Amino acid sequence: MYINKIKNFKAHPLMENNINKEDVDVIIKFLKKNKKRIFTQSKKVKEFESKWSKWLGVKYSVFVNSGSSANLITMLALKILKGEGEVIVPTLTWISDIASVLQNGLKPVFVDINPKNLCMSEEDIIKSINGRTKAVFLTHIQGFNGLSKNLLKFLKKKNIELIEDVCESHGAKFKNKKLGSYGLMSNFSFYYAHHISTIEGGMVCTNNKKVYELLKVLRSHGMARELGNLEEEKKIIKKYPKLSPKFIFLYPSYNVRNNEISAVLGINQLKRLDKNNKIRNINLKYFLKNIDSAHYQTNFDLEGCSNYAFPLVLNKKNFNNRKKLENRLKEFKIEFRRGNAGGGNQLRQPYLKNFVNKNMIKKFKNVDHIHFFGYYLGNYPGLKKEKIHKICQILNSINSVSYTHLRAHETDS
Repeated sequence: MYINKIKNFKAHPLMENNINKEDVDVIIKFLKKNKKRIFTQSKKVKEFESKWSKWLGVKYSVFVNSGSSANLITMLALKILKGEGEVIVPTLTWISDIASVLQNGLKPVFVDINPKNLCMSEEDIIKSINGRTKAVFLTHIQGFNGLSKNLLKFLKKKNIELIEDVCESHGAKFKNKKLGSYGLMSNFSFYYAHHISTIEGGMVCTNNKKVYELLKVLRSHGMARELGNLEEEKKIIKKYPKLSPKFIFLYPSYNVRNNEISAVLGINQLKRLDKNNKIRNINLKYFLKNIDSAHYQTNFDLEGCSNYAFPLVLNKKNFNNRKKLENRLKEFKIEFRRGNAGGGNQLRQPYLKNFVNKNMIKKFKNVDHIHFFGYYLGNYPGLKKEKIHKICQILNSINSVSYTHLRAHETDS
């Protein structure tokens, strides 16, 4: 008989303590020291961009107000550089990846996922590429690596751009090189629950100087003076003599700039990012080792991983087991998200109803399994092994042959 009982189990949120006292103290110190009260985009933003570029291993970074804004200007830059066409996108991702493609008049082409890493299926990507393909917009889901040597070689051969969404995978690697340093552009999010947080914020990264200059322009209303290239600015001013040199708008763009306070927070959090990532990965391995592999998927590809959250996937399609699982998670106040990244299969979301028919949805079996039977639970550096073990006990108890009801106030066995 399964008798394990849980003692003093506290609620388990998706994230906690991601902004600590040291972060707050650094911000207060900056506010007091900044006599000119310049809190809009300025020196600290540039400093954060420089330090982030060095950490990631790229030449250039552009700090914006969210990961979604990073997606938006990345797709606009792609359209300006490559023209209209198709972008291959994942079916499991955050809405802004696909929305940014649609908002810029590009056509999304969907592919299924690889269950081992929850990222886009390499085989499906290669099958989907044609003469209209402008880029592959690949999301590295929940800290897993979605790249392979074969995929990179194929994209190079076909002259197809790679755009990386690394919003959930800060520090993850492929071949000992950080994800986000492979594509023409890459996007990061610094939302509260991610590996580092600037409260709200994001970054676009590139090794291409012209792309970098374009991204800075697109970040700030499409203004030419944001280029940071005096020679090019002079040419533009000469080309438009009837316009004020400070107000030449090259593209119908956006204002997605961030601020000095967020940059100060990002600089301080960057100091402990590598250490925190190691702890997250240790937590993940312990979690996967202790959940029941007969009922939950445990054979994920962890090479290069920088875990964002615990992936919890039921092996079998069983709605009764799903209901039992969700009831137990709610009973112990373990916060969860069904569907993993972004609510599961994006093809089932209302915003795509005019782009996708029902017959099309049935073709994507792997992502549909995640949609109905996949979850993630919170993983963060302050999480202790003892609590992870208790979470695993709760998860495993759902499937015991003879189940003894667990109560948070009962004593340990």
